[in-house]
Amino acid sequence: TQTLPEHDTELEMLDYAVASMAVQTAVMRHAGTLEETYTMLGQTFVQSGKDLSEVRRVVVTGGSLIHSQRARQIARFACCDCVAPSEKGGYHSGQTLYSGGDGPACAERAGDRAPNHERGDQLMEIQNRKIPEGEFMAMRQEVLQQWPTGRDVDLTEAAAYQKQQKPSRNFSARLIEAKKEHRTLIQPRAGVPVLEEHIKLMQYLEKEGEADLLPTTIDSYTRQNRYAEAEDGIQESIRLGRAMLNGFPAVNHGVAGCRRVIESVHTPLQVRHGTPDARLLTEIAYAGGFTSYEGGGISYNLPYCKNVPMETTIRSWQYVDRLTGLYEEMGISINREPYGPLTGTLVPPCISHAAAIIEALLAAEQGVRNITVGYGQCGNIVQDIAAIRTLEELTEEYLHKYGYDQVVVTTVLHQWMGGFPADEAKAFGVISTGSLIAALSKATKVIVKSPHEAIGIPTMEANAQGLRCTKQVVNMMADQIFQNSHLDEEMEIIRRETRCIVDKCFELGKGDIALGVCRGVVAGVLDVPFAPCRYNAGQMLPCRDNEGAIRILNMGNLPFPQDLKDFHAARIAERAKYEKRAPSFQMVIDDVYAIGKGRLVGRPRN
Repeated sequence: TQTLPEHDTELEMLDYAVASMAVQTAVMRHAGTLEETYTMLGQTFVQSGKDLSEVRRVVVTGGSLIHSQRARQIARFACCDCVAPSEKGGYHSGQTLYSGGDGPACAERAGDRAPNHERGDQLMEIQNRKIPEGEFMAMRQEVLQQWPTGRDVDLTEAAAYQKQQKPSRNFSARLIEAKKEHRTLIQPRAGVPVLEEHIKLMQYLEKEGEADLLPTTIDSYTRQNRYAEAEDGIQESIRLGRAMLNGFPAVNHGVAGCRRVIESVHTPLQVRHGTPDARLLTEIAYAGGFTSYEGGGISYNLPYCKNVPMETTIRSWQYVDRLTGLYEEMGISINREPYGPLTGTLVPPCISHAAAIIEALLAAEQGVRNITVGYGQCGNIVQDIAAIRTLEELTEEYLHKYGYDQVVVTTVLHQWMGGFPADEAKAFGVISTGSLIAALSKATKVIVKSPHEAIGIPTMEANAQGLRCTKQVVNMMADQIFQNSHLDEEMEIIRRETRCIVDKCFELGKGDIALGVCRGVVAGVLDVPFAPCRYNAGQMLPCRDNEGAIRILNMGNLPFPQDLKDFHAARIAERAKYEKRAPSFQMVIDDVYAIGKGRLVGRPRN
């Protein structure tokens, strides 16, 4: 009786629903789409399939329509719904090309014309505006209902809990202190599903790994908001006595579980994940006592997602940043960190810099006051040091330019994010180069790899070994200053390229960076190499020059002036001449696999 109609009224309702869906589906099968896109010249539209928007009359027939008293209402489902996304056109950009309520077309039965029908307003475009508190609080009520542990979040109580924590546990305070002292802090990646085992792991890395900062890496199910499956993973991990998830499911463990982790160590903790919609995770993490949170609407979309539109993730992360801003207003500083490496493979500094700067601007608008911008080690010492130094400088430049003068900016270098050698001794060599670059560039912190990177998730012992290796190198380099004749040149190249991208995004958004970056990604102005996201242009192609610095082989639609394009072409031509081969995609392939074979530049076989 829960699925079958019990009386005539329910049967009529079922007929209405099925007939309405049938009419809508039939029309959509024949209609094309009109997709909004953005090129270097601005907005344009691309049509696919038939344009039915000029159709004036639609004749409907069939038993449900002939005998129904609601035939006109059913027939209206042939009209365009401007609110619902088109299956053919994508989530936001596709408008189905069939008759709409604001045009002349509607439907007829037996020659009777149905009236025009309004189906809703167009989706509001994304904006870089601070979410009003009343609107935000209404959103929170919905977010906190996504999983039972969300009901334990009380903002007032959470703020009181955060305020009673020792200053030594505050991530922002530790970063500010390190920046003033020009010290580089070390931090691993780590997380396991069972609460007691995660606590044991954090305590081990704090004591045996000598970590200055600690992580809590979140599992993949939680990153996809699949909390029921995460719960199953916890139970299976307990039953089998080994980790069956690749991280800590913080939403399932809830506020109380997170607080047990926080209280078990003396070191500040950060949540590291990869979640497109991290709203509930953020609520629980902040209420649980975490004082740093990684991610953003760009950096946790393009490298991680396939079918999620930029507008969707930016809206979700505006929520995250607005919550961070609310804690700031209550006197609790929570550090926010855009994910710097992006895809981690041959990413030119200008691309990761542009993404980090834009995410910093978006966060600052929502009230965030402590931001760490990141960069993934590329391998060329001069380029990497130039990148870290310009990253902090450019982020502060843009924050000041747009009126966000209260934001403290720090930097993080991610040790090598590409393929690792399987041999542990060689892996320590790769870790040491990242440690060297972090120290000489004066990055505020460095995210440390382990000698097990080529194998999989490291043991806590291997993780601690990577930390101690890094700390040794960082301490040895602490008092040294790097100077090189090519450093200033490399820094200026990165500055110019980054400004070209960020400024073009502002232009495409007509001054609104949230709108502009969405359009910029579609146009290929911000183009992340090897990204899985279907909204990423994927036209820019990088490779290394003869000294191992990352250059751009195929510019795609990057908005660079001709002299910058010539610079890249000349550097790649030098390598091609040295290797006695033409510049080609094979260089890219060789570079991707080079580190695993013991080299930085992928040289051809003799």
